[in-house]
Amino acid sequence: MRIRTILAEPMLHFVLIGIALFTAYRWVSPADSGGRRIVITQGVVDDLKAQHVAARGREPSTSELNHLVESYVHEEILYREGARLGLERDDIVVKRRVRQKIEMIAEEDASTRAPTDAELSAYLVANQARFVQPAIVSFEQVFIGEATSGRRVAYAAAVTREALRKGADAEELGRATLLPHRMARTPADLVARDFGASFAAALEKVPVGEWVGPIDSSFGAHYVRVSHRTPAVPPQLAAVRDHVVREWENERRQRARNDAYTKMRAEYQVSIEAELTTERR
Repeated sequence: MRIRTILAEPMLHFVLIGIALFTAYRWVSPADSGGRRIVITQGVVDDLKAQHVAARGREPSTSELNHLVESYVHEEILYREGARLGLERDDIVVKRRVRQKIEMIAEEDASTRAPTDAELSAYLVANQARFVQPAIVSFEQVFIGEATSGRRVAYAAAVTREALRKGADAEELGRATLLPHRMARTPADLVARDFGASFAAALEKVPVGEWVGPIDSSFGAHYVRVSHRTPAVPPQLAAVRDHVVREWENERRQRARNDAYTKMRAEYQVSIEAELTTERR
C-alpha cells in the first residue's frame, strides 16, 4: 500500500520523466566542439565530397573519401587541442577567418530572395549618377604647352589657331607628346582617365566642328576640335539591370554584415583598460 502511494506521487513522475529526457538527450546529441567525441555527420561527408569535386572535377573514390575523413579528424583533433590550450586567442589569422565566416552567414541569411523591379528602380533613382551612360566624343587635340596659363600659352594658342586656319596638319603642330592626337567615339570616362576630368568635362561643352582652346588637361594646355558628340544618357533599368542588381546585392550584403554586428555588439560590454592617447611628434 505504501509503495502504491509513493508511485502515485506526482513529484516522482516528474523526476522519472526528467531522467528519461536527460538520458535521451545524451544518447542522440553530439558532444560539443570542446569534447573528446568527434561526430562525422552526413553533412560533413557531403562537404568533403563537394570540396573534392571542386578541386578535382570528380567524385572521390572510397579510399580517397576515407583519407578525407581521416584528414578532417586530424585537423579537428589538432584544432580542439589548440583551442584547449588557448592558442587561437591571439592569432589574428584565426580571428579574421572566423570573422569572415560569421559575415558570410549573415550575408546568406539576407540573400534568400531576389530584388523586385520596384526595389531596383528605387535604387537606380537614388544612385543614378553611378549608372549614367557617359557621353561619347570624337576629337583631335594639339598639345601646346605644359603651363596652363601665361603669355607663352596664349602665344602658342594664337600660333596654332593661325596655322590651323591656313590648313596645316594638326599632327604636325604643337609640342611632341605621347598623348593620342585623336580619339574616335570614346566614352567620356575614358577621356577623363587619359586627360583628366576637367578636360573631359570641357569637351562636353565646346562647339562641335570648331578648333577651340586653350583647354587644360592634367598635362598642360591643348587646342581641341570635337568632331562628334553623343550626350550622356540617363539610365533606364532595362539597359543597366545586371549592373544595378550587382550593386544592390553588394549593398544588401554590406547592410546584413553591419546589422548582424550591431546586434552582436549590443550584447557586449567593452571595458578599455589602456591609454588611447598618443604623443604628438
